[in-house]
Amino acid sequence: MAAAAAAAALFEALDKDGDGKVSASELGGGMAASLGEEEAAAAVAAADADGDGLLDRGEFLRLAREAAEAAAADAEGRRRCLRVAFGMYADDAPSEAGGGGGQYITPASLQRMLSRLLGSQQQQLALDECRAMICRFDLDGDGVVSFEEFRVMMHDGLI
Repeated sequence: MAAAAAAAALFEALDKDGDGKVSASELGGGMAASLGEEEAAAAVAAADADGDGLLDRGEFLRLAREAAEAAAADAEGRRRCLRVAFGMYADDAPSEAGGGGGQYITPASLQRMLSRLLGSQQQQLALDECRAMICRFDLDGDGVVSFEEFRVMMHDGLI
């Protein structure tokens, strides 16, 4: 419900001339940072159910809901991909490592995966080097990288 209220408030803000409809120009002007003129026109054309070239409140709210649903689906897809990448490096850790069991990137699992990735041509990383790498992203200081720490690391582009 809060999302619908936010979308309705956004509609009011975008409707500069107060006619109860949002034109491609109003949409593009209000969303200039993320939506160009052509993209705004395409969005209006796609959502304009009555064919008047404008978005009334209902059409705008449908567009906002569909955009939010698409963004949520994209976020879930990215999270699944991140989970797969994390799983390549992670081991099932005993409950004393990482507080409660589950999957964590440990110095040994990091060393094992990097050895596979680097192959025999490269010098293998020592376990102490892997500990130092883990320490850099171990936000809670438990000596391992959890999925949430991995997600933060990947999201913030720290590597």
